[in-house]
Amino acid sequence: MPRRKRVVRRPDVPDAKYKNKNVARFINKMMYDGKRSLSERILYDALDSVENKLKRPSIDVFEQALKNATPTIEVKPRRVGGSTYQVPIDVRRDRGNALAMRWLIKAARSRSGHSMADKLASELMDAAAGQGATIKKREETHRMAESNKAFAHYRW
Repeated sequence: MPRRKRVVRRPDVPDAKYKNKNVARFINKMMYDGKRSLSERILYDALDSVENKLKRPSIDVFEQALKNATPTIEVKPRRVGGSTYQVPIDVRRDRGNALAMRWLIKAARSRSGHSMADKLASELMDAAAGQGATIKKREETHRMAESNKAFAHYRW
């Protein structure tokens, strides 16, 4: 992260199947050791599974799950006068999406099940329905920010 210049973000390239930038970003976040084709296959299998189970477009379920999991506020530690306060701050949209994706992937990996595609599909369906580990994580983040609202004046 440079001290002087602004960071120039490269434009996101949409994925091949759904032409969606969020899907492409999710694939990149899920990837291990540069194995993009494996990550794509896992996500596409999960989305196909979601579509078969729910009988509605899987991309809509994916977007809904992402929207439900995205936090609007989080806490950031600020050191003021020798003590550290957890200061609630608003989350930018791209950071919120990144957090939601990270939480979805982590929750899917920690589930018990057969394949990663099955685990991811069930986590996406749960998040789209407003339940599951990812939603619990978002609620916990919001609760933390709510309880530390008294330190909001330390925001800068």
